[in-house]
Amino acid sequence: MSKVIGIIGAMDEEVSKLKECLTDVTVKTIASMDFYEGNLGDKEVVVVRSGIGKVNAAICAQILSDIYHVSAIINTGIAGSLNAKIDIGDIVLSQDALQHDMDAVAFGYDLSVIPRMETSLFKGDEELIHLAKTACENNLKDLNVYVGRVVSGDQFISGKEKKDWLVENFHGDCTEMEGAAIAHAAYLNNIPFLIIRAISDKADDSAHMDYPQFEAQAIKNSVILLKAMLEAM
Repeated sequence: MSKVIGIIGAMDEEVSKLKECLTDVTVKTIASMDFYEGNLGDKEVVVVRSGIGKVNAAICAQILSDIYHVSAIINTGIAGSLNAKIDIGDIVLSQDALQHDMDAVAFGYDLSVIPRMETSLFKGDEELIHLAKTACENNLKDLNVYVGRVVSGDQFISGKEKKDWLVENFHGDCTEMEGAAIAHAAYLNNIPFLIIRAISDKADDSAHMDYPQFEAQAIKNSVILLKAMLEAM
């Protein structure tokens, strides 16, 4: 059986450019999501917009596992920086990912720990990290690429107080709304995964100014990186 790579974006803008690059495309709608199966260069891929938030993202990843039997899942998109050295336009690759809004503290668990699971910190695949880092260094030379922690929750982080709380409690490098849920589903299905995030804002009180201005460029950079990464696989 040939390998199929699943590529998930949360928004139409994040996957529309990839869809334009596909050949031999077939489209199937499952759970109100359109799965674009085709070839990107010489690789078989399935490109899909999950929708925003952890539930949409996890359902999408499970469908990629159950229906398309993907050999890896790559989640592309944008995020807010939690690390002062990671600036707008930079790329973060997931060393690991956690869900910052998982709170079972009342039952004796630490923040972000999912009760009765072996782990709540989901590690990105080392080979995929290496491929993405090399592709970024070769094709986006004006940007910095970091391997770090992605913290996800069903909240758009746009205030300094919440940002500081995330940094203090989870030591995250960027924050968004889907990655750790995809990582969670990939872990349960034993599928290698990688989260790729282009930084579009600083996840603080400046977010409302930065976000519209940098979103388009951040998405463009992610597409360049992903195409180069697939070529090297």
